[in-house]
Order: sequence, then structure tokens, then C-alpha cells
Amino acid sequence: MKTGNLRRVAAIILQIAWLSTAGAADLSGSPFDEERAKQEKIYQTDEEKMLENYVIDRSLENYAGALASGFEGTLAALGPNDRWLDVGAGKGFAILDYYTSNYDYRHPEGREKRGSKAQSVAISIEDRRTFLWHKTSAMLATTKMKYLFGKGLQEYALEDLGKYQLISDVIGGFSYSANLSLFMEKVLELLELNGSFFTVLQDVNSQDGGNKPFYPGASFLTEISKADGSEVKVCSWLKSISCVEVACEFKTGWRPPIETFRIRKTCNAVSVPALSPVHFNAGTPPERRYRVGN
Repeated sequence: MKTGNLRRVAAIILQIAWLSTAGAADLSGSPFDEERAKQEKIYQTDEEKMLENYVIDRSLENYAGALASGFEGTLAALGPNDRWLDVGAGKGFAILDYYTSNYDYRHPEGREKRGSKAQSVAISIEDRRTFLWHKTSAMLATTKMKYLFGKGLQEYALEDLGKYQLISDVIGGFSYSANLSLFMEKVLELLELNGSFFTVLQDVNSQDGGNKPFYPGASFLTEISKADGSEVKVCSWLKSISCVEVACEFKTGWRPPIETFRIRKTCNAVSVPALSPVHFNAGTPPERRYRVGN
């Protein structure tokens, strides 16, 4: 996660870039639709023109530093018949790092159980695969690595993706999805019983409430409220989901600071409290506001 320009400046740049290419027909929808259109243009940005804080090349070491403390052990414990899904994988560097001999050298625990390692699936809105991805994939068994692109996680059917013991997301769909409750429903549908979802949010009001918005004069990037306007912390909302065990951890060493979440699926009768999107402002990540309830 790199430090970007102030969000207000970034928003102005995004708006100018979008308006310079948008036709009159693109302006006819609601403001929410217009922001979604801007967001789609961000996803399709050429790498040479990419905004500083839209990162597509995070390594597995970056993942370990960003995600909750149990991530490394959970990944290291996966066997060849287990499955790992990485949402918002970008160039897939984290998955590529996992299949190197250096990974086994640095994670001797569970090496015998891992064997040829778990199966992995990378999901990205855009195709960011490199020569290294294709080369590594060709060297492994045909079922070992898979890269899917072109649509968001919620658009895939369960039969297309299957089930997973581990799902990771480092500033991917959990940070970018316009409908957070639908995203969580899909994640928990894809998790095996006792499987874990590791994710993170930038610039969010932490569970202990000891932090302020990172950018002066701005709000938090992701906010949830009740009908009466009172705040619901993201961590509290996650804990209100049935059949999950949630751990939240605030990390101040990041700019902006982050809160990490580990969500373990404890039973199959999952029910995710609905969130109604009430605000969406395109960005990297976007500003999002939700209200509890339909």
C-alpha cells in the first residue's frame, strides 16, 4: 500500500480524466452510476498511466505484512488437496511466490504436508498476467494455478469457483465492492467449513475508535450507519454475521493506517445483515457509505 496524493486531489484528477473521454450518453445516468463508470475506467487503466496507490504487484511478503497474524500459518498448513482463492490478485505475484522453493525454505513448518502445495485461483477485474505467470503455470500441473478475470467475485457461480479453505484479499473486492454485504455473502458461500477469509481496509474507523480519518477534512473511506445515523464499526458489522468468528486488528504502521480482519466460517447457516449502498465515490479505493437494512 503506497502513500498517494490527498484524496481530494486524486478525485479531481479522476473526474477530469473521465470527463475528457466520456460521451454525452455516459452522463445520462444517476450520480451513483456515473461514479461506477469512473471506477470501471480505473480498473482498465494502462499500467503506465496507473495511479500511484492502485497497486497490482503485491508480493506474498506484502500480504503477510498487511493481513492478520494467522495468515502465514494458515497458508503454510494447506495441503495439495486444499484450495486458496486470492481476490484482487493483480499480477498474481503472491501466488507465484507461494510456488517457489524459497517459500518452502522460509516456511519449513508443514513442508511435508504441503507436498506439491495447494491449488490456487487468482481473481482480477482486469487481466494482469505476466510472462512469469504463464511460465510458472506451464511448469505445474494443469489444475494447480488458475487466473480468472473480467468480472467481480459476486458474478461467479459457486459451481464455477468451487470451495476454498483460504480466501485472501489485500485491497481487492472487500475494499472496492459497491455492495459489501453481497460481497461477503459470496465469500462465505465459497469458504469451506472452518475456512478463513483474511482481508483489510484502509482508512477505516477501527473497532477501538482511537483513530481519525487519515486525510485532513475528509471522512473515512468505508462507513456504515444505522437508520438513525449512528455509526456501526465495520468490525462490529462483521461480527453480526451468523456462523462466523471474527478477529480485528488495527495497524498504525501503514499510510493510511489499516484494520485487518480474519473471518472464520464456523457453521453453514450463514446470514449476512444487509447493507444498502448510499454513497459511492470512485477512487483507489473508492469512498463508500452504507446503511444497515434494505
